[in-house]
Amino acid sequence: MGNRWIFDGHIAGIGTASGLRAVVGVWQESPFGSFADVMVQQPSGHRLLLAPTREVAAFIAATYSFDSVQVVDVNAVFADHRLTVDAGPLQLSAGVGRRTLLGTALRAVPRPLAVHPAWLQAISPLAGLLSPGARTSGSAGSGRLEYYGVSDLHHISSAVVRWNGAHAGELAPINPAVTFGFSSVPARPGLARVRTTVLDAAGDKSPSRRPAE
Repeated sequence: MGNRWIFDGHIAGIGTASGLRAVVGVWQESPFGSFADVMVQQPSGHRLLLAPTREVAAFIAATYSFDSVQVVDVNAVFADHRLTVDAGPLQLSAGVGRRTLLGTALRAVPRPLAVHPAWLQAISPLAGLLSPGARTSGSAGSGRLEYYGVSDLHHISSAVVRWNGAHAGELAPINPAVTFGFSSVPARPGLARVRTTVLDAAGDKSPSRRPAE
């Protein structure tokens, strides 16, 4: 895989009234094939990764920060405006609603530009103003650089979330922000179309010369 990894798919951010927050990645294309993973931050602040294989878990845990990691079956399906996830202690069913105003604006940017690391580095400060806590570029673990290229965004309008079989509470803002990496998801629950690019900073300090595929 060299020193560049590209993940293409969707990221959902969901908060609950109990304080449980989940970030779900549903990746149609990646260096590891098609897969899904879940990052969970519990009300206590404990950060847990739920990953489908040891290989995927090792890569994600080396890029983000967690207090514990579990390798479990992660089944996620996004279809017909609904996201369903079954991942070890977490089960959720979320309704995906209308496109946000920001999503409409994002769709106006040609996707090759919207996911390009140089563009994402340039607009990262603006992203933080539009969505406090969110960034489009920054430093990740293991000396890596990371870029989030979002090209669409929809509200999550409803969700039923269970943790270890118990209801985790009604859908709520993702507050406080999650702390897995340099960026949080937007506070309002949503589902984003995204391409994540991870670079080995030691191997490439000039992302502007490496256009996104």
